[in-house]
Amino acid sequence: MAATMSNVDEIRNRVILGEFDIKNVHTTDYPGNYPGYDDTWNLQKFQKVNIMYLLQNFRIDVVQMDETSLEFDMVGIDAALANAFRRILLAEVPTMAVEKVLIYNNTSIIQDEILAHRLGLIPIKADPRLFEYRSAGDEEGTEIDTIQLQLKIKCTRNPRATKDSADPRELYLNHMVYSKDMKWAPIGNQADVFADANIGPVHGDILLAQLRPGQELDIVMHCVKGIGQDHAKFSPVATASYRLLPEITLMETVEGEKAERLKRCFSPGVIEVENHGGKVVAKVVNSRLDTCSREVLRHDDLKNAVKLARVRDHFIFSVESTGILAPDVLVTEAIKVLMTKCQRFLSELDSTEME
Repeated sequence: MAATMSNVDEIRNRVILGEFDIKNVHTTDYPGNYPGYDDTWNLQKFQKVNIMYLLQNFRIDVVQMDETSLEFDMVGIDAALANAFRRILLAEVPTMAVEKVLIYNNTSIIQDEILAHRLGLIPIKADPRLFEYRSAGDEEGTEIDTIQLQLKIKCTRNPRATKDSADPRELYLNHMVYSKDMKWAPIGNQADVFADANIGPVHGDILLAQLRPGQELDIVMHCVKGIGQDHAKFSPVATASYRLLPEITLMETVEGEKAERLKRCFSPGVIEVENHGGKVVAKVVNSRLDTCSREVLRHDDLKNAVKLARVRDHFIFSVESTGILAPDVLVTEAIKVLMTKCQRFLSELDSTEME
């Protein structure tokens, strides 16, 4: 039997969550696959703006944003591009991080290699857009490609500690070494150029080492510009992920005790129960909050009352910054990287055609 138009739309635009499988996983809306559908791509259709929701319209809606996290919807785009954007956020937006660690003195119990590794993973508050990449083979660095930090601290006994005290916080001075002890040492004219930049660790409360009287650290660090593709310490995000927008449809009216059970099958806020004429009736309130656990499919009397799906081209992005750059700046920089990749690809095509 030929599929109806509604069934075709479902295959094209929805991922269906079944009891034992997930249907319509792969993209099938390529030109010529569905009679009556124009799936050819053109820039005008992609840029088309319409107040009504149309799957072919691309848009970005910011849902929530603060200093370190951003949640936004990317609608009307293929999964391949959405995933490319996610991977760029993780690995190709540059930051500044500790690359060279010059240890002049380390009498703590932490080995030099372990301490250097810990220092390398400290997020450094410095705008990478203001610096250049260090040239290969350059060991010293200059003011345009290097940030220098110093860590010089020594643990001593507290002369004011009470005689019977056993608390290290009272007995010793500088016995806990934190990231706030890493001080910026400007190179060249950096003191003038970055006077208001407040360069240093993003968080000052990261524990680096513990010392005892007589132990000390004397370290110089060189921070350079790099990308997460080279080392994870350069990644500007703690996490960058996306999920498809859940869609929950009630296929029949669910009342009474079944409505209460249905509510408990989903994440809080997805299903609510309302009183209609003395009857308790279930209602879908906010499908977005669902984690798609499919718990409802374990109930034989409920699994046919609900249809679980995800919108194929509606991506809910979550971006959490390490604090080096604001999350909205990271998204903007990721878009620029993606545009640069596209321009480079087009240039390669043009050069190939000329040959």
